[in-house]
Amino acid sequence: MSQKENIPLSVPNLSKDILPNIEETIESGWVSTGGKFIDQFEEKLADYVGVDQAVSCQSGTAGLHLAMRVLGIGPGDEVIAPTVTFIAAVNPIRYMGAEPVFIDCDSDDGPAGPSAEPTNAFTNEGSVNMDLDKLEEFLENECELTDGRVINKSSGREIKAINIVHVFGNPVNMERLIDIAREYGLKVIEDATEALGSYYTEGRYAGRYCGTIGDIGVYSFNANKIITTGGGGMIVARESDLLEEAKFLSTQAKSDRLYYRHDEVGYNYRMTNIQAAFGTDQIDRLEGFIATKIENYRRYKEAIAEIDGLELMAFNEGCRPNHWFYSVLVDPDLYGIDRDELLQELNAVGIQTRPLWGLIHQQKPYLDCQAYRIEQAPYYQQNLINLPCSSNLTAEQVKTVVRYLREFKS
Repeated sequence: MSQKENIPLSVPNLSKDILPNIEETIESGWVSTGGKFIDQFEEKLADYVGVDQAVSCQSGTAGLHLAMRVLGIGPGDEVIAPTVTFIAAVNPIRYMGAEPVFIDCDSDDGPAGPSAEPTNAFTNEGSVNMDLDKLEEFLENECELTDGRVINKSSGREIKAINIVHVFGNPVNMERLIDIAREYGLKVIEDATEALGSYYTEGRYAGRYCGTIGDIGVYSFNANKIITTGGGGMIVARESDLLEEAKFLSTQAKSDRLYYRHDEVGYNYRMTNIQAAFGTDQIDRLEGFIATKIENYRRYKEAIAEIDGLELMAFNEGCRPNHWFYSVLVDPDLYGIDRDELLQELNAVGIQTRPLWGLIHQQKPYLDCQAYRIEQAPYYQQNLINLPCSSNLTAEQVKTVVRYLREFKS
């Protein structure tokens, strides 16, 4: 271990082939919030996921904020959200003056994990997506339907929507989720910020991509995502009117561009042309990125299966996930050290790894929010580690990570 490794967690996979596009933005002067590459990127992404239209924006968070706004979520409303996600998925609920209600994640039968049998057949491999059994149980037992409105009996507030997240690019059972939402008349905001390229291969939504099934779907192009524009996001929706309103609001709600007339409070949530110039190249390479991620996942899976105390979490069946992040569960009794010790050891030798996010219902801004039967999430928060997974990760780098995983076992 004399020479420190340099294996990052998840970095952009950029090509110099994009340089002519960047040069064109510079030569034309269109580097900011207008230019042909914005339109091209929107068209390419819409074509890729199989929808008629997509609207670009400044970030995935901005896209979620716009989604909340155009769906009419406001002060005094509630939105159901997962506790296992990045906090940016939840903050837009508060931007609108609404309150989140947190639901637990799925169960798993991994080493040292909960012993209860998984109850959701679609996720029987285990995942950290929202537990749809508990979602349905919460709506049935803790809410009441009054004049077509879902009222939370505990708070007295109306629940307007479900904010569902495809965590680590692992698709949620959207067939069941949509059935639940329809039964209760709830809107579905589909946070696919980590799941661009994930799609269903079986069931009602076979051939459909994550992000295109809910009322509104949102993607992210942050630097650690599967494709990147350095920042930026994209919105798709079932109804074109919602997309048009989102686009209007994202451009400062300018109703008269010549005379600068604004009829509503809008936002400066536009994607720049220079960002979109990156996106037009990245989206063309997406399937290649996913193929690499799948192959590296298989390499990890084969090797980690031989290490007692470690389990590489599976992706769900009935779909083609983009394999954005690879998650390993650590059983300290079998492995010899716990998750935090392994995290420190790997980072110390230059292998960047990270734990699961802090659970959102335990974050300071959300301590006073309702959290329904959070029983599985703490186990994952304490025992899960994410391994390097860049789309330009090499087979040799995978071998290096695995070598250290074996070496640190005691």
